[in-house]
Amino acid sequence: MGLKQVREASGLRAWFGLVVVLGPVLLVSMDGSILFLAMPRISQALNPSADQALWVLDVYGFAVGSLLIAFGNIGDRYGRLRLLWVGATVFGLGSAGAAFASGPEVLIACRAVMGVAGATLLPSALALLSELFPDPRRRARAIGIFAAAFAAGFAVGPVVGGALLQRFEWGAVFLVNLPVIGLFLVFAPILLREVRTARAGRVDVLSVVLSAVGLLSVIYGLKHVATQGFSALAVGIGVVGVLVLAWFVRRQARLEHPLIEFALFRDRVFTVAIVTGVVPLAAWSAAAYLAGVYLQEVLGLSVLHAALLALPGAAVLTFTCVVTPMVVDRIGKRTALLGCHSTIAVGLLLLLPAGAGGGVGWYIASTVVAGVGYGISFSVVADTAVGAVPPERAGSAGAIAETGNELGNALGIALLGSLAALVFRLDGPGLAPTPAETFQLPALAAEAVDQAKNAFVSGLHVVAIAAASAHLVLALLTLRWLPRSARTGTDHVLPV
Repeated sequence: MGLKQVREASGLRAWFGLVVVLGPVLLVSMDGSILFLAMPRISQALNPSADQALWVLDVYGFAVGSLLIAFGNIGDRYGRLRLLWVGATVFGLGSAGAAFASGPEVLIACRAVMGVAGATLLPSALALLSELFPDPRRRARAIGIFAAAFAAGFAVGPVVGGALLQRFEWGAVFLVNLPVIGLFLVFAPILLREVRTARAGRVDVLSVVLSAVGLLSVIYGLKHVATQGFSALAVGIGVVGVLVLAWFVRRQARLEHPLIEFALFRDRVFTVAIVTGVVPLAAWSAAAYLAGVYLQEVLGLSVLHAALLALPGAAVLTFTCVVTPMVVDRIGKRTALLGCHSTIAVGLLLLLPAGAGGGVGWYIASTVVAGVGYGISFSVVADTAVGAVPPERAGSAGAIAETGNELGNALGIALLGSLAALVFRLDGPGLAPTPAETFQLPALAAEAVDQAKNAFVSGLHVVAIAAASAHLVLALLTLRWLPRSARTGTDHVLPV
């Protein structure tokens, strides 16, 4: 075989390997959003409480976000392909368990297992691209495809979930993972090679525990107060969570090899980039989840109809994610970030005319306009964060950016979802803490139905205003903090 043939065979193997790697990547991102349209059906089948329904949605994102950096370090030491193979296996087992869960507690536990496994997949999959594509130009193209696939997974998750539920039971949204995992486990050992990095230090287990316990405790307290009202237990757990997170931050400052280098946040460009990774995903996840409930429970649309209505926004988001890197080279990251926050804010405010009597057109307009901003956010955050720090700290910057994305997705449901639940509890008929539970009550009066629908819409509006306000503040910070020619990450490859 000649040299040219060897190169062609190697290139073909690399692109087939990329396709194999993208399978788990799509699943990890898609499973962060696939339940948005499925929750009404799951609520009917398993009858979870209000806070259990929120945990079903976001325990996955919290597990991924809190363990992402730790598993990145573990993969460096013990091998990315090995960790990816184990993680994919556990992800498949967790998916199977979730599909046949007999109650909300079991479903929450299985979603947590899937989140832990998902935290092993993302950094390992990205790292393997460096072995598949040693040529910098091809590697950059592959990483662009990787980022677009990740964004597309978030965008199409609700659509896939809605399409599946039109013909199958709710467990199908988890069983769809199994064929992809099976194909990966078969072809990964053939097309991928092991990757290890000589990284100094070890994973600080206590830091991993502190970050996870602190975050989950704070969110538990907020959820409980929003859905059930104040109680000594909920407030106490929330306060303990804050103290644990403070301990975590102080510990990172003393460690030689911290999980998160908080010193990086002294750079304003880096800070804006990371916050831009968190807030848009928080707004997107909360709006997508609440809009799914609105379309089905308030307007009475079928799950397939709701899924089809989400397609225009998903298409715009994915297209924007693909073209943004080319546009940013001309307009600069500062202008791109301003466009990101402005379009998201306008898109969210377009939900305000939507009411209990109708609003499909406003919903579509909202997702299309905001989709432009979400696509920009997915595309520029990691590169802006990496470009804002010295090259030797690019790995830490990229890990924080990835973690921020995952936590943003979970925090949107936890915080903004809890805000909507609080409004419903205060303005609703007071018969049950969620619209789904309210509508399932026997002999429900028409007046109570109208009050419940109006209360939910009020919660949706409050969330839209709160999220839009956060983005307007970020737009002002971008104007104030980012120079007209912000440093870029063009000299760096995305961290692995």
